[in-house]
Amino acid sequence: MTPTGRKPDEGERYRAILETAARLICERGYEGTSMQEIAAACRMTKAGLYHHIQNKEQLLFAIMNYGMDVFEEQVLAPVQDVADPVERLRQCMRQNIHLVTSGRSKEVIIILHEHATLTGEAREYIDRRKKRYVRFLEDAFAEANRLGRLRGVVDPTVAAFSFLGMILWVYKWFKPDGRLTEEQIADGMVELLFPSGAAAVSAPAPSGEDAPALRMVPRAASSSGPGGEPQ
Repeated sequence: MTPTGRKPDEGERYRAILETAARLICERGYEGTSMQEIAAACRMTKAGLYHHIQNKEQLLFAIMNYGMDVFEEQVLAPVQDVADPVERLRQCMRQNIHLVTSGRSKEVIIILHEHATLTGEAREYIDRRKKRYVRFLEDAFAEANRLGRLRGVVDPTVAAFSFLGMILWVYKWFKPDGRLTEEQIADGMVELLFPSGAAAVSAPAPSGEDAPALRMVPRAASSSGPGGEPQ
């Protein structure tokens, strides 16, 4: 029964399975976690688990897809309509850090570290969802370049993956009971990349140019690694 005393509906049960499986896979790795162990952790029989999940790889895909749903709801949706590109990036970074530090990092970790395990259409689908975030960041940095809102004209792709690199590493060192709170970490990282009062100190990029001619990372990549980055 749920805390409200009603029987969990199928959607709630399915989400509970995904979150439980995600926790186990984070602790033991995908290969080190059996469907029997996941069923036991969910207080189900293995046959009962297969009522909800077709197979282990489909479960992995479902976890990643669920993680992307949560990410888009909690990180992208709240900042889509922020007009100023730098403020959009600041708020996006803050939302993403809070997502990772507030106990939701297990899905993020799986998306990062079990990426190569998915195959075929499932992998392509998750890649497309990750790349939409990269494009969102690139567009924001390109707009900030045009408006002269950064400290210098920066390649949007380099900027986007630098942004991602900072955020996606937080789960490695953040300690919930550590010296710094979630808010202090978010404040520090946002201020490091987007210092207060540092906007509009550079001239806008020349008309028709979003970035320098040098492009260290191709905008369109045929394959992607953890976080959707081109390899």
